[in-house]
Amino acid sequence: MFVALLLFLGWTLAVEAAGRRYDLRVDGLSCPFCAYGIEKRLLKTQGVESVEIDLDKGVVRVRVTSGVRLTVSRLERLVHEAGFTLRSVEEVAE
Repeated sequence: MFVALLLFLGWTLAVEAAGRRYDLRVDGLSCPFCAYGIEKRLLKTQGVESVEIDLDKGVVRVRVTSGVRLTVSRLERLVHEAGFTLRSVEEVAE
């Protein structure tokens, strides 16, 4: 029982330390210039490690450093400030 508890706690800590990724569905992404604008805005955000953009799918993938969490409202505001509309957010533990 004690060993199982230790394994569970170790797994929990490993998941938390692994970092997070947010997959954002964004309306209005149609060209590399658009992608650059939103990428620039997101990379200025503390804790954001990288931004990948798939123009064909309208998806912006944001990776953050370990321990950082972004709220949907903050992501929505950042996307709006860049001139786009956030449609959905999927948070993924990596």
